[in-house]
Amino acid sequence: MGSTGMRPKRGAGGKTKVGSAVGSAKGASASSSLESLRASNAAVDDPDALQSSAQGQGGKAARQTFVPGLYVVATPIGNARDITLRALDLLALADIIACEDTRVTRKLLRIHNIDRPTLAYHDHNATRVRPGLMERLNKGEIVALVSDAGTPLISDPGYRLVRAAREAGIAVTALPGASAPMAALASAGLPTDRFLFTGFLPGKSAARRRALGEFTALPATLVFFEAAPRLAASLSDMAAVLGPRPSAVLRELTKKFEEVRHGNLDELAAHYKSAGPPKGEIVVLVGPGTAERGEVLDQAEIDALILAALEHGSVKDAAAALAERTGLPRRDLYNRAVSLRGGMEKDQTR
Repeated sequence: MGSTGMRPKRGAGGKTKVGSAVGSAKGASASSSLESLRASNAAVDDPDALQSSAQGQGGKAARQTFVPGLYVVATPIGNARDITLRALDLLALADIIACEDTRVTRKLLRIHNIDRPTLAYHDHNATRVRPGLMERLNKGEIVALVSDAGTPLISDPGYRLVRAAREAGIAVTALPGASAPMAALASAGLPTDRFLFTGFLPGKSAARRRALGEFTALPATLVFFEAAPRLAASLSDMAAVLGPRPSAVLRELTKKFEEVRHGNLDELAAHYKSAGPPKGEIVVLVGPGTAERGEVLDQAEIDALILAALEHGSVKDAAAALAERTGLPRRDLYNRAVSLRGGMEKDQTR
């Protein structure tokens, strides 16, 4: 990859030129244009009229209108122009925009000349704020839910609000757009027919290896988020548990210094251990495993599988499940599980 995302063109006075659907109409003020749009939105009764159409618009798509409800809106992951016209239409009409950090969202809104109320909604205040958002939805308002970057609910807060709205019979609509996992998959050159997004792995090595043990036999590309200071250690654990799979580390997707580094997991681990933590947001892709019944596994891989199985069941159950899965002798797996379980119990009593 290595190429940079397109940056907004700069106009007179250093201000960003924005070709969005929310600019002021010629011959009318921005406020009167917005009020007219909001009034037309309230009058829409025909569902067919809710879709943008180029008919009768000289080939240009009509500004979309929206019915009341909760809208889950994707926002850019780095480049402010990576937002859809439909998302801009919705944000310009929203009665309230619920966001992780109001400062981040207001910056995006200013770039696109949108002035709507914002409200912080994140993991730390969701329980307190959610009832107020539900009250707004029940009154028939348009509520937009955004994250700081990308698609809400994808490793971000929000699913409880969506669930509450669904249970209350309120319409929930997703406005798709930017997503770091999708951008990484589309550009890295690893298989995309099957993939699993797991978000962030545990911070400590032992827990991280147990989590990775669950994926050893999965025939799919694995997608992880990772913090820069932990990248080298995480890649080392991935190499130990998953083996020398083809992988890619992508950082600063869609931004000026976007880059990708390819290699096997052990090669990437060695590189970042030597080079130090990179800057920016990071996505790690790991190619599909080939572990099948009868495949030769090293002891580290077997231990990782056993530890992962012990998280969910007894020694007997773990040995039986892994014997079926790997073809290894049940007695050997049982004895090793007993040993590992004993080590885990000693660690817990220290």
